[in-house]
Amino acid sequence: MRTVGVEEELLVVDGAGTPVPLGPAALEVAARRGEGETVEEHDRADRTTSDPADDGSPSGAGADASAGGLLVPELKQQQIELGTGVCRRLSEVAVQLRELRSRADAAARTVGARVAALASSPVAVDPVATPGERYGQMVETFGLTAVEQLACGCHVHVAVADDEEGVAVLDRIRIWLPVLTALTANSPFWLGRDTGYASFRSQAWGRWPSAGPTGVFGGPEAYHRLVADVLATGTVLDSGMVYFDARLSATWPTVEVRVADVALRVEDAVLLAGLVRGLVDTAARQWRAGEPAPDVRTELVRLAGWRAARSGLGSDLVDPRTGAPAPAADVLSALVELLRPALAEAGDEKLVDAGVAEVLRRGSGAVLQRAVHTRTADLGAVVRAAVTATHGG
Repeated sequence: MRTVGVEEELLVVDGAGTPVPLGPAALEVAARRGEGETVEEHDRADRTTSDPADDGSPSGAGADASAGGLLVPELKQQQIELGTGVCRRLSEVAVQLRELRSRADAAARTVGARVAALASSPVAVDPVATPGERYGQMVETFGLTAVEQLACGCHVHVAVADDEEGVAVLDRIRIWLPVLTALTANSPFWLGRDTGYASFRSQAWGRWPSAGPTGVFGGPEAYHRLVADVLATGTVLDSGMVYFDARLSATWPTVEVRVADVALRVEDAVLLAGLVRGLVDTAARQWRAGEPAPDVRTELVRLAGWRAARSGLGSDLVDPRTGAPAPAADVLSALVELLRPALAEAGDEKLVDAGVAEVLRRGSGAVLQRAVHTRTADLGAVVRAAVTATHGG
């Protein structure tokens, strides 16, 4: 069974629902408890390693499972990031995510804040950069893109045998990644405004120069050549800033899928992990069977991603099998059927079926956020409801 690990970025908010720059203070508390890294420790690790690990994130599927994951800083002081350890069962992912969210919230409470699994801030706020050499370089190099970036994603790592298998997986999962964006959409508001999108985080993230879908590589040599060419331009700081929608981890033997908003509910994050593991395993089976990667233009994958971000599961998605619009429920069901043999073998089939049915019934985090705002006309109430949902309420 392929191992899986999950990284989540959370907002640190006050009682009014406004993101507050108390992430570093909360992490100091967590570090004293042996549950996280301080900003100074994290920045020192980035500066002393020759190959920064996955843009400074926890190590996901490479983390120490016995430690139950880790809390670390993110680009903005209004954020905390968490990463699970190596998990074999989705039940382990669920337990660790709940525990890590609880640890992050407990640390935030000590400094007068809470954490919320929101992919963007509904409330208007001026994001504050986290201290540190690397984060300072990002702000200096990328200007307003980095200054305004207060966005929280969810990254799923799944183990692969080697780079050859990993790149074969990347070539075959790319056309299905927009469906995962739609499934997890949780950012309808951006700094005080309704964007009209279900996932505006994905639009804001696309402003980074190396972000987005990739073409078919055909083998690890082409993948590594592209990464080398990206770095050779001098446009990004290091390999950690190669922000492809899915990539080989720079540190661990995993494929890392990065298209999802942070999920409001733990159950949806676990569902995402199950689908990503199913995608990776199915793609590896197709490769071993000699099935070619789908020859779909990158421009069309980008269009499918935009459409998924715009409407989430609330309207049509681009069906990867036909390239034409189809009801979101039908496209999601097609994905599950494609993955069913891998899901069954991993023991994930029942959980994924139930999770998909539940998301289609009640919608993603974006639906809950807009429902609260419609009822209250109060963006602060949206954040407070999200805090409750983050921790199982």
